[in-house]
Formats: sequence, structure tokens, C-alpha cells
Amino acid sequence: MSLLNTEIREQLEQEFAKLDGPVKLVMFTQANECQYCRETRQLAEEISELSEQISLDVYDQVADAAVAEQYNIDKIPAIAIVKGGDEPRDYGIRLYGIPSGYEFSTLIEDIAMVSSGESGLSDATKTYLADLTQPLHLQVFVTPTCPHCPRAVRLAHMMAMESDLVVGDMVEAIEFPHLSQKYQVMGVPRTVINEDTFMEGAAPEAMLMGKVREALA
Repeated sequence: MSLLNTEIREQLEQEFAKLDGPVKLVMFTQANECQYCRETRQLAEEISELSEQISLDVYDQVADAAVAEQYNIDKIPAIAIVKGGDEPRDYGIRLYGIPSGYEFSTLIEDIAMVSSGESGLSDATKTYLADLTQPLHLQVFVTPTCPHCPRAVRLAHMMAMESDLVVGDMVEAIEFPHLSQKYQVMGVPRTVINEDTFMEGAAPEAMLMGKVREALA
């Protein structure tokens, strides 16, 4: 049974017709598929069928350990959204857990962003991220029913696009309860910056950048 109904497929085909360049979805699962692994894989397959600009590679986290290590994948289901074509590039954009509910829009907007090659961030933020000298890891905890979560995830992914030192993760809080407990996720979205700095809610770009500067100081 298809996850995407006819109306959504038609809407996505119209959106994907505007894609500027190729995008590759790199999905990680395993033979004994985890909870939501099958649905995540099916969702990625159905999306990749809607445009010639979108391709899909599926790997087993265990059997394809070298590839999982290359993408720094440590949990599943996982999707890395990378630039495809003759000059592939991994921007550090990750989705851990099924991008369902409100997070489905994050996946679609990420595909459009990677295809365009433009993050949409302010010039000041782009300059700051381009000058980074130390790694920046943004983990945004979400749930499918959270209407404000996509904005927080998108901001992390936009930042990841601007620097090879930045990785932006969407982490589905319910699917990874051990991480939610570790980072004391009581509400979503909750952004974890380099393990020890936290931001509650869907903060605007300038506010998140203030927290980033604090974390890297």
C-alpha cells in the first residue's frame, strides 16, 4: 500500500519539476529492520520515483559498515540528503527516524534546498559559518505532531549546508528514547549544540547563532 496518496504525489511532482540539480537520498536500514525502517525506506522509494532529479541508495548499516562510517551513521533509520550528479557532495544533512507528520515537509524542503545549492541564510551567518575552525553538531529533537519542529530542523540543515564542519541532525524523539533521556528532552523542538548547549523551541536564526557562539566560545 502506498504511503503517498494520489493528491500528494501530484503536488510533489509539481514541486520537484522545479528542481535545479540532482539530489541523492542515502538511506540506512538493516536486514532485521528496526521500527519504522520499512516505512522510512518505502517513503524514500516513493519520493525518488517522482522525479528523475532524485535518486536513492539504500544501505545496510551492518553489512555496509564502511559506507555507514563514511556518512557517520550511528543509528537507524537514517537518511542523508546529498548533492547528486557528477560532483556529489555531502552537506551533513541527516534525518534520524521517519520524517512523517510535520517533518515530511522538512524532507521535501531539504531536497529543494540541496537541489538549488542555496541555504537561504543571511550573509552574516554564512560568513560566520564559512570561517569556522571547529566542528559544530546540531541535534534537533522532534516529534511528528510538533508544528514548530520543522522550522528548527530546517535552520540546522541550512547551517550544515554552509560549512563542512557543521552537521545538522533531525532526531525523532520517540524513536530514540535513550537519546531523549540523555539530553533531557521534555519538550520539542529541543536543539542540542555540541552536546552541552541547549535551545528550546523554534528559535529565529539570530537567536540560534547566539547559542552557537556560546557553545563554540
